[in-house]
Amino acid sequence: MGCSKNLVDSEFLMARFEASGYKVEFDSVPSGQDVVIVNTCGFIHDAKQESIEMILEAAQAKSAGKIGKLCVIGCLTERYRDELARELPEAELIFGVDAFEDISRSFDLDRAVCSPGARVISTPSHYAYLKISEGCDRNCSFCIIPEIRGSHVSRTIESLVSEAEILAGKGVKELILIAQDLTWYGRDLYGDNLLGSLLSELQKVKGIEWIRLHYAFPAGFPEGILKLINESTKICRYLDIPIQHISDKILRSMRRGIGKQETIELVNKIRNQVPGIAIRTTLIAGYPDESEREFGELKDFVRSSRFERLGVFPYSHEENTYAYRKLKDEISDKEKERRVSEIMELQQEISAELNREKNGNTYKVLIDREDDEYYYGRTEFDSPEVDNEVIIKKTAVLEPGQFCMVRITETTEFDLLGEVTE
Repeated sequence: MGCSKNLVDSEFLMARFEASGYKVEFDSVPSGQDVVIVNTCGFIHDAKQESIEMILEAAQAKSAGKIGKLCVIGCLTERYRDELARELPEAELIFGVDAFEDISRSFDLDRAVCSPGARVISTPSHYAYLKISEGCDRNCSFCIIPEIRGSHVSRTIESLVSEAEILAGKGVKELILIAQDLTWYGRDLYGDNLLGSLLSELQKVKGIEWIRLHYAFPAGFPEGILKLINESTKICRYLDIPIQHISDKILRSMRRGIGKQETIELVNKIRNQVPGIAIRTTLIAGYPDESEREFGELKDFVRSSRFERLGVFPYSHEENTYAYRKLKDEISDKEKERRVSEIMELQQEISAELNREKNGNTYKVLIDREDDEYYYGRTEFDSPEVDNEVIIKKTAVLEPGQFCMVRITETTEFDLLGEVTE
């Protein structure tokens, strides 16, 4: 459940089971399995609720005798382990986020037969997530992740390159770099930000054609990587950089470590140094003390910045966070949703306008999937599941994982339609 970082954890765990002789299924309906493991999310209310519903579905299957052992792990159990143990007698095993060793012991998994870096890829085989670090050293007021996952811990460049080579050997063509904070990579291990050095090494891995960056914190952004992105033939002109808000008042309260003017200057610098880059950002609406004035400031920022990709979430008042202790959550859920809707209506107009500008242009597209009538792919400016798709009528024979050149013939607010040119 939850984010791509959780998914990577599950893939490593699946490999341990598979190496010990288990047949492993991912994201399957809980029925007929000897063991069901629910890897939970505990970040915000909606994600927690989704995890709880999955746990209850598995618990019902357990009570009905449809499954064997039920194990619950991950961020939700790290936060509420005692409560879940009391309320969930169906679960024989409840572990937190560092569950690998506990599970290995509980199921007598043979670690010796599982090579370092082994993963069972649950995404389409041509792309995979590469988690470059764990935890976070930031102190954002609304975020519980540092308490759940601990301080920032970078993986070595050597281990990441080795894993990338293993993935490439399995047919992976696109690496999506993820972390709680890419911006902080290397500071703990090497005494400095070495994201650029890591990217330089990953570019050398044969078989990898696209490298995509997710979750780069704006404060302390390593501007040196912009030249590298601009000159690279492998690093996508794409950057996921969660800005969250633009009001100085709200940014200070959020403890983001960056102000309005610095944020605007950073966005402009990214676009100036990497022409044509697609910037994805996320925002929070309905944060405590966000008046109509601050919300209007946020809308003006969205309108003027014209982000290629944008998501917005209603503020979630999470216990044990700084905001929970210091601020009152007095904006109603209905009002939060209204603000979210207003931002997304703005973004829908912007996305439609930006997409129309692509009409008649030709792009390199990676095919992700197909149905009876169409192929569905992405340009370098789009990440899987969250961004635009390129929809291609089946007039040519293509395969998922194949690159092709596509001329755009029609556009909608969030998708492109095209035809293969070669």
